[in-house]
Amino acid sequence: MCVLFRGLEPAEVLHRFGGGRPGREMTFHELCVKVWESAGMTDDDYVGVVQVGEWSVAVELRGFQAQLAEPLTGLSRGCEVVAVGRHDYAEDGFRYVVDGKVVTSFTPHLPGTRWGSDPDRINELMRETGLPPEELDEEAWEATWDDMYTNRISRAFLLAAKITGVVFTPRILDRPLLVGVIGS
Repeated sequence: MCVLFRGLEPAEVLHRFGGGRPGREMTFHELCVKVWESAGMTDDDYVGVVQVGEWSVAVELRGFQAQLAEPLTGLSRGCEVVAVGRHDYAEDGFRYVVDGKVVTSFTPHLPGTRWGSDPDRINELMRETGLPPEELDEEAWEATWDDMYTNRISRAFLLAAKITGVVFTPRILDRPLLVGVIGS
């Protein structure tokens, strides 16, 4: 899960994730090790945050808080949030949220089925990134299914970049991350 917050510092992002403790700087590799070591051993989950221009980029390696309606409301209070979630055994997701309200939300391989307070707001950007916002008839859906499913996450990240101006690349994760425990 990658979550981008406009106008928030990394410490405030950690606070919103509910850690209650100050974060500590780690490399992305150290965060990965921490997450791996805690898997199955504790209920702790971690988030790492780095500042990129006016956006803070949060990475939840094992988490999905920013895909859930209730946590997302609090996370986005007073700011703009774009979340791209890839999930191994559940549904991937894209969320565009402003001040606690989901503006547009959809499953990346089915972009024609959207919900939110203004699900059509980013339609032009969706078209530019190969995520057609129109509902497809059965024939068109079958013709595009393999491509849509295969490229769903890369297109969701491209859409996030169009909205935020932040291109999520490995170089972002080369910087020190402020890491904290989620919700403890």
